[in-house]
Amino acid sequence: MTTTLSERISQSAFDGSRLRVILLLDLHDGAQNQFLEAYEHMRNQVASIPGHISDQLCQSIENPSQWLITSEWESAPPFLAWVNSEEHVATVQPLHSCVRDTRSLRFSVLRETGVAFEQRTPEPAKGRLQAAPRLGDGVVRHALTFTVKPGTEEMVAKILSDYDSPQARVDENTRLCRTSLFMHGNRVVRAVEVEGDLMAALRHVSRQPEVRAVEEAINPYLEQDRDLSDPDSARMFFTRAALPTVHHVKAGRHAAADVQRHALFYQAKEGCGMALARLLAGQDEEAADDVASPIESSTIFQRDDIVVRLLEVSGPFDAQPTQALGIGGARKAAMLGRLLDGGANGMPTTDQEAARFLAQAEMSLITDRRATES
Repeated sequence: MTTTLSERISQSAFDGSRLRVILLLDLHDGAQNQFLEAYEHMRNQVASIPGHISDQLCQSIENPSQWLITSEWESAPPFLAWVNSEEHVATVQPLHSCVRDTRSLRFSVLRETGVAFEQRTPEPAKGRLQAAPRLGDGVVRHALTFTVKPGTEEMVAKILSDYDSPQARVDENTRLCRTSLFMHGNRVVRAVEVEGDLMAALRHVSRQPEVRAVEEAINPYLEQDRDLSDPDSARMFFTRAALPTVHHVKAGRHAAADVQRHALFYQAKEGCGMALARLLAGQDEEAADDVASPIESSTIFQRDDIVVRLLEVSGPFDAQPTQALGIGGARKAAMLGRLLDGGANGMPTTDQEAARFLAQAEMSLITDRRATES
């Protein structure tokens, strides 16, 4: 059976389909009124965000401390731009003192039944339905990024590479599969792959003694202060450090033993991060359909104007530098140049120019750990 391009894309924020966001909350006892006041403030703020369609607040009929907030968006990009912004961090801050536990889920809308959407709301439906179900491998991909004080990079790299791996098995349904850590200058990127519940895996890892020791050891070197013993400080740090996956495509042509992992760092012009990620995603979709491409898979992470492209490549990474960079000819190079910070002129179009640019963009691999049973 021939694998179609759509089947190769297991995750994408760029298909134009409407997005349903579900937030599950467990409130502290007696915090309902405080929560409702905070929600009203948040609802009024969110209503003015471009791309927002509607939201609902629901309370469990079985357990009054359990609540559900759902919201609908025209597509994923405006939601991701909002949820990763400093404005969002400030808006949801009042909720933290009310909530014991939260879980956020995000879904593209694939089908609708019953009364037509247009008849249920005053405004016509915005955004389209997801065209077809995506096929995945059961792995959730996520990344965190933060910066360290200039001049401390070597010390931080040593700390981050010199520790025992945490236990991979979280519970019967969740397992930590792989963790890869890269640095580019003073920026650290940690990419994780999880089978099952991502948040359960992240909480599990954060409780492991070996991981806590490493996190405490790098605290003095961080540019952003944090206190992991303070829940609010830890929550704020990891909220700002989140680097979500916006696209993943897998070619399915190369055996796992024949590929190597690389990461590229792209600094977009202000306000151009999502457009840059979309351009690179389109290029990687084309590469997935090119039997001559050495790229086995691509995962693109994006937050604000930071884009990280994680690649599995067969053979020497610089054998086809234009493809490795996500450049498909002079036109794509020009488009990339318009989106990169400081890259408007002199974008590489030849392999020699691309090789130099590739050397600047490639991140240093600090550690790449797989679960022993993977």
